[in-house]
Amino acid sequence: MAREITGYVKLQVKGGAANPSPPIGPALGSKGVNIMEFCKQFNARTQDRPGKILPVLITVYSDKSFDFVIKTPPAAAQLMELAKIKSGSAESNRKKVGSVSWDQVKTIAEDKMPDLNCFTIESAISMVAGTARSMGLTVTGDSPLVK
Repeated sequence: MAREITGYVKLQVKGGAANPSPPIGPALGSKGVNIMEFCKQFNARTQDRPGKILPVLITVYSDKSFDFVIKTPPAAAQLMELAKIKSGSAESNRKKVGSVSWDQVKTIAEDKMPDLNCFTIESAISMVAGTARSMGLTVTGDSPLVK
């Protein structure tokens, strides 16, 4: 028999570093989920990616059990890591803070493809390039999108 879903919780947690302090504790505690059990399972499944920010979607069932799906790191976090910057530009249209190549954008797009709402790699590249531009990054080189 299928379990009844009572809610979803979306969090962004560093890989291998889940603990019951905020934001995890209050978010899961309000749904009645065993917080320590989630932390143990999450840390076990993400020990190969320590320190990376990982979005997680937790499905909470009526018997207080849960399942969770770990997504790929956000494109903005991956771009900041590649460009070696702490944060994006406050005025992305005027002040550029770094640059990435089209090859780097393509690798991020291929990595993020399962989590993006697009069907072709070209549209995924376009989405990641748009994220880079909105962060104040310049995309250098020849675009693979222009035919």
